[in-house]
Amino acid sequence: MYPSTASPVATSAARLDAATAGLEPPFGVVDLAAFDDNAARLAERARGVPIRVATKSLRCPELIHRVTRRPEFTGLMCYSLPEALWLYRRGLSEDLLVAYPTVDRRALAELADDPGAAAAVTLTVDSVEHLELIEEATPRCRRLRVCLEVDAGWRPLAKVWPRALSDSWSDGGPRVGPLRSPVHSPRRARELAREITRRRGLRLVGLLLYEGQIAGLGDRPAGQPLRAAAVRWIRRRSAEELAHRRAAVVEAVTEVGPLEFVNGGGTGSLETTVRERAVTEVAAGSGLVGPTLFDFYREFRPLPAVLFALPVVRRPGRRSATVFAGGYLASGTPGRDRLPTPHLPAGLRLTGAEGAGEVQTPLVGGAASALRVGDRVWFRHAKAGEPAERFDEYHLIESYGPGRDRAVAAVPTYRGEGRSFG
Repeated sequence: MYPSTASPVATSAARLDAATAGLEPPFGVVDLAAFDDNAARLAERARGVPIRVATKSLRCPELIHRVTRRPEFTGLMCYSLPEALWLYRRGLSEDLLVAYPTVDRRALAELADDPGAAAAVTLTVDSVEHLELIEEATPRCRRLRVCLEVDAGWRPLAKVWPRALSDSWSDGGPRVGPLRSPVHSPRRARELAREITRRRGLRLVGLLLYEGQIAGLGDRPAGQPLRAAAVRWIRRRSAEELAHRRAAVVEAVTEVGPLEFVNGGGTGSLETTVRERAVTEVAAGSGLVGPTLFDFYREFRPLPAVLFALPVVRRPGRRSATVFAGGYLASGTPGRDRLPTPHLPAGLRLTGAEGAGEVQTPLVGGAASALRVGDRVWFRHAKAGEPAERFDEYHLIESYGPGRDRAVAAVPTYRGEGRSFG
């Protein structure tokens, strides 16, 4: 099923302009009606499985607080240990998983010296080197909480080429999925779990397997039917293999000791991940925001909840207009899909020669001829959390009925709080 993209409150340039009439662009906004609708649809897709909120997709304490007030969303998935410590001390959660290994010795020592934080924050590891670094940074530490990450990538030749079962990247054969943990097999996961439990200062509490080749790979690329068919085949076969292997990994690790949680999935894979009995929670964040990279999924297309306005500053010709700034490129493999997209008024596009620029962005298309100097153009970013690195605050737009929308508050982003975690 491909859901409607109609907003709970119809999003239009006139509506956004009216709600923010007193603001001078550039600025970012959050359409709360769309944000809340996205949260409700994520919860529906999760089918009762708890959702851990991926903070990197929000990077705004108020938005994190807003979604975690919903009972379906429990715990935070952070991208840095200093971030997790900061959010914990702000009282946003007492269940914070740092989903990427940390080598920040100062933050590790700070964690070990704070009993409350040590009980709330879980560190992710995938190698003996991580264990040794944690121990070196916290020589007098109490038992820190540890999550073991296992590679969720798909190795298509595993059944016909024994070397593809290897836990080494170099001799594991062709693979599909992000390069994360070097631990792939249930046997290796059990070995590393035993290594963790042998260390007095560490306590294994969770497993993490992130299937980026499913959750982060859109299966509805525009105008590319052959690619779409190939992606759907990869997603289907990968999900089948991972379901069996994830269950085997959980069984192998629980032979060493009990687990509090097994985390999997992402915004793009909730339907398949929650079917697995081995999974106790899923993660999601981008689906709350609705970036353009999620316009290319069949099962779920979130509503645009975070947008930013740029002012028209010149008219190079009758069929073109130029806005101030705009070069807010997304991380990842360079390509047009990493550029911001002019969203409203409809009928605008970036030029092939200039794209999105550092101090100006030219636009063409049918709507360009109607723009005047001083008008606004509303953009969407390719990724969910990265606009927060550009704006000190988000203006929250609340709807009180047709024609009764207004910006009700300005809330700081991480950047506005003077924080940058990487």
